[in-house]
Amino acid sequence: MAELLKTDMPDLKRIYSGKVRDIYEVDGNYLMVTTDRLSAFDVVMSRGIPDRGKMLTEISLFWFDHFKDTIGSHLITADVDKMPEAVHQYRDQVEGRSMYVRKAEMLMVECVARGYIVGSGWKDYQKTGEVCGHKLPEGMQLAQKLPQPLFTPATKAEQGEHDENIDFERAASIVGQEMATKLRDLTLDLYTRASDYAREKGIIIADTKFEFGMIDGELRICDEMLTPDSSRFWDAATHEVGKNPDSFDKQIVRDWLETQPWGKTPPPPDLPDEIVEKTAAKYREVIDRLKG
Repeated sequence: MAELLKTDMPDLKRIYSGKVRDIYEVDGNYLMVTTDRLSAFDVVMSRGIPDRGKMLTEISLFWFDHFKDTIGSHLITADVDKMPEAVHQYRDQVEGRSMYVRKAEMLMVECVARGYIVGSGWKDYQKTGEVCGHKLPEGMQLAQKLPQPLFTPATKAEQGEHDENIDFERAASIVGQEMATKLRDLTLDLYTRASDYAREKGIIIADTKFEFGMIDGELRICDEMLTPDSSRFWDAATHEVGKNPDSFDKQIVRDWLETQPWGKTPPPPDLPDEIVEKTAAKYREVIDRLKG
């Protein structure tokens, strides 16, 4: 099946095109379309992963529903038939991969929860014994579970820029002490409950990132939720402390790219069929496990 790399909907007002999502303004709300584009090392690949956008959307919708009694989302509908009529003519581009959502006043803090020591947190720990200002016990190993989940916020960077890890006090200076406290507690609660659920399905959620916004004065979860793009999902059966775990995401692509002679700048090497197929299968496996 051919992948959707870009949307072309001339009758709709496109307001944003990112590494993965194209966003249109329709009848005062937003149409978020998740394409099959894939980026690695901040470079968008020339090939996408077929149906990746549909799978990412399916996972977000699953978690929005799972946590609907805890926090509402910006979602109005993911059913094309219930979207404004202007969208219907583009059904072939939006079916299964789009969400019609309410506009939100986004809070300018990325809410990150870490349950395991890996990635940039592992690098920080090796240098300082800390992760984003949190002092950790000595002698921890790569991919080890933390004594308790950590809230490690980050700034929301402009397109093309990198998010910057910040401490709680800096987050409070951006959104206010009361809101920062609320975001911290909610982030850790959602992460802990999602981790417990996923663990029963044989998946470890090592860390995740949430984005929140205000709609009509109420806090809402926005963008995506607990997908392999916003989280590290590991196979619990193969997880081993001290080793970099197998991931249910685009790690397959990253690992392959690391073997290629390129400078991590455009244009990227063409992904071979085998790598594309293996990556698509990993995303599908996450859905199959989560939904049981």
